[in-house]
Amino acid sequence: MSVISTAKNVIDVEIQGLKFMAANLGDEFNKAVDAILTTSGRTIICGMGKSGIIGKKIAASFASTGTPSFFMHPGEAFHGDLGMVKPEDVFIAISNSGETDEVLKLLPFLRDNGNYLIAITGKQSSTLAKNCHCHLDVAVPKEACPHQLAPTSSTTAALVMGDALTVALMEQREFLPENFARFHPGGSLGRRLLSKVQDEMIDSLPWVDASADFKTIIHGISKGQLGLVLTKIDNHWAIVTDGDVRRAMEAKGKDVFDLIAKDIATTHPASISPDTSIQNAYEFMTKRNITSLLVTENNEVIGVLKK
Repeated sequence: MSVISTAKNVIDVEIQGLKFMAANLGDEFNKAVDAILTTSGRTIICGMGKSGIIGKKIAASFASTGTPSFFMHPGEAFHGDLGMVKPEDVFIAISNSGETDEVLKLLPFLRDNGNYLIAITGKQSSTLAKNCHCHLDVAVPKEACPHQLAPTSSTTAALVMGDALTVALMEQREFLPENFARFHPGGSLGRRLLSKVQDEMIDSLPWVDASADFKTIIHGISKGQLGLVLTKIDNHWAIVTDGDVRRAMEAKGKDVFDLIAKDIATTHPASISPDTSIQNAYEFMTKRNITSLLVTENNEVIGVLKK
């Protein structure tokens, strides 16, 4: 079998596993979502080995989408980290077999502590499933591994179950892009939604006199490296962009060198206040089909925003 055929077979087996899991999804999922939504505590996720890796991803997805959450390693939990678990916390334990010893050892404490327990396993009859308030079944017909040894379809199922919980919780919380941006200030979405124009504008601006000749205009545009120069005509702000220069050259030919800044400047150019969000500023620029926007405050130009 070619490697491409092998890859396609793996993907097909895992897709079939997910379809099998989806068909078995029932009221236990509703119970899990309700428990997480209504708790005043955090959602703690625990798992060993591959299940732990999946648990870390689920915890990260929860935390970034409005559900306070963190991952707890079962070994560390058994040696002191259980002190971080509050009675109001929801505890999700992941184990495909439902018999992972390091996870089962935590159950007596969690029950005594009054935590709501959610099990994510591939076996409804397992010890873990039987000793939790809610069981999310991630059983799959078979692993994609040809020897049925390496966790493949089963870990994918657990991961997707976590994604299903994440999205269901987002919808129930009416989680918006603005909320997501607050938790991702370093990402492009966070920057666009949280940053202000004043955070992104360029405040070192090239200026020329309204009577500046064509050569001076070009020099100013090149030196400023913004694709424009600013000027003032009859006490109003104006700009000359490299686009204005090209259009003037096309229209005037060699006579373009007889023009001055006043002849080709765009008067009353679009402007925006410095406290406008970057997202709104970019939307405004897209609507106006422009790539440069003056930033004004108290009738003074204080910067330029470039897209």
